[in-house]
Amino acid sequence: MALKKKQDKTNEKKTQVLIVDDHPVIRDGLVTIINHERDLNVCGQAEDAYIALKAVAELKPDIVVTDISLKSSDGIELTKNIKARHPALPVIILSVHDESLYAERALLAGAKAYLMKDEVSENIIKAIRTVLNGEIYVSDTISKKFLHKIAGDKAGTAKTPIESLSDREFEIFRLIGEGLKASQMAKQLHLSIKTIETYRARIKEKLNLANAAELLQYSIKWAKNQDRE
Repeated sequence: MALKKKQDKTNEKKTQVLIVDDHPVIRDGLVTIINHERDLNVCGQAEDAYIALKAVAELKPDIVVTDISLKSSDGIELTKNIKARHPALPVIILSVHDESLYAERALLAGAKAYLMKDEVSENIIKAIRTVLNGEIYVSDTISKKFLHKIAGDKAGTAKTPIESLSDREFEIFRLIGEGLKASQMAKQLHLSIKTIETYRARIKEKLNLANAAELLQYSIKWAKNQDRE
């Protein structure tokens, strides 16, 4: 649930931060780091997208820090929903996933920063301050990739088959790799089974896979490679 902190006159002068993550230990760690700063205050916490959207409306934070993997949704979809309802509210996305695949998706969804979780303790404050200053925060590697892309360099524009998937297709592809069945994905993503199957068909076509068995094998192999990185 969202946890509303009692506001006093001191906290009202601070930048209010909402944390969204389905792991209590991660949330606690972020609270400790952020509240250590004199001008920052964690005004609330949420473990899923639904509670996060309610917290944004009720607590009116100045910035949202969310994990990319959430219960019943993900940080990218949450970011899209936040930006649709609160266009001026900046969002920072945290992830353990390969930034070369997720960072661009996150920024296109409206996020102002993408930060790998293994860098959070060192860089979360820097990311928050960069975003509050009206700038975008990504790693040097991703920044260079975007510059290559803008310059028309093939190194920056070449896309792998996985990168050609839409955000929703990519999310379903990832869940297939985690072993979820169509009915489980439909429940988690609040979609019909027929819609899930339509997405699966599109994924197979884009990845040039012949059948469901090949898709399952491919997605599981991809997921294992992500876990090793």
